[in-house]
Amino acid sequence: MTDTPAAHPTDPFDPDAINAAEGLDPVDPAYTQVLRIATALNLIPLAIGASIFDALLIRHIDGPYGLITALAWLAAVVMIATFPSRRVARWGYRIGEGQLRVARGWLFRTDTIVPFVRVQHIDVGQGPIERWFGLSHLIVHTSGTHNSTVTLPGLHADLAAAMRETIRRHIQTDFA
Repeated sequence: MTDTPAAHPTDPFDPDAINAAEGLDPVDPAYTQVLRIATALNLIPLAIGASIFDALLIRHIDGPYGLITALAWLAAVVMIATFPSRRVARWGYRIGEGQLRVARGWLFRTDTIVPFVRVQHIDVGQGPIERWFGLSHLIVHTSGTHNSTVTLPGLHADLAAAMRETIRRHIQTDFA
């Protein structure tokens, strides 16, 4: 009797089990901090706006002053603390023989396979927060219109450059 692998991991809520079962490499854990800072930069202005709204409007209608402020800041802190690590845990990739596979998401899982023969050009990008943590993102542009750009964030800068060179070599040998 042969053991066949399970069709899905035993815990469908465990992203590590999903990526391990699918043979995917995780993105760099430092990407969690990049997302945390980006989330904070997006949510803190909203929380400040809610505080101003609370100070200007709620006082005039004799409402519970401070409730909107407290809820806005609590929601911002919870989202900054939890969402980035959950997103990072659900990204995985595998660069294989003639293709790049990128999977992300949990509820709406997207699994993209890019054959190197369809690649038009490759970019390695780095925002200021990514640069601070030594990370980059790989952008693969393919022929076609639907999903013609595949982005893989959270890669160490050296790894992203090496992956770009690997794909570039495959492109050169395919057209040589």
